[in-house]
Amino acid sequence: MTTRYALLLRGINVGGHKKLPMADLRALLTTLGHTEVSTYLQSGNAVFTSASAEGEDALATRIEEAVQERFGFRADCLVRSAPYLRAIADDCPFPAAGLEPRQLHVTYFSDPVAPARFAALDTAAFAPEDFRLGDRALYLYAPDGLGRSKLAEALARPALLRGLTATTRNWNTVVKLAELTGGG
Repeated sequence: MTTRYALLLRGINVGGHKKLPMADLRALLTTLGHTEVSTYLQSGNAVFTSASAEGEDALATRIEEAVQERFGFRADCLVRSAPYLRAIADDCPFPAAGLEPRQLHVTYFSDPVAPARFAALDTAAFAPEDFRLGDRALYLYAPDGLGRSKLAEALARPALLRGLTATTRNWNTVVKLAELTGGG
């Protein structure tokens, strides 16, 4: 049995650092035995089919190790299945259809996150910006976009994310990855 997945790499091809051409990423994934490999944008999104029974975390670890070996740098990876990606899109607590895609983002986490992790944040101070937790994800509403979001800045503090791999995608990418994996 095969499963369709999305690969989310963190922090590649940003500001000239950790350059990883998407053609090379596709080749790497194919070398690892994955099929139907494609990439989306230049920021570390790939979709692939795998017959492996390893599970998401083991696949992510194998890809991280292969990136380190082949390209000489570490790139944190998250692997998520098509049903998970569809559920993230469907479970959005904000009115996605009524918002501009630049106003809505999802941060994917490596592990479940308890609300207590963010309890010290005075969310009222960031209004109208807001966030909600989901299944290994954080939904962020930033009406002026991510680049101007003070709440996004606060949520990205290393102390809040300690022990997690976290990577953020805008709403267009969230929906597109669900579609590309067959979950949408």
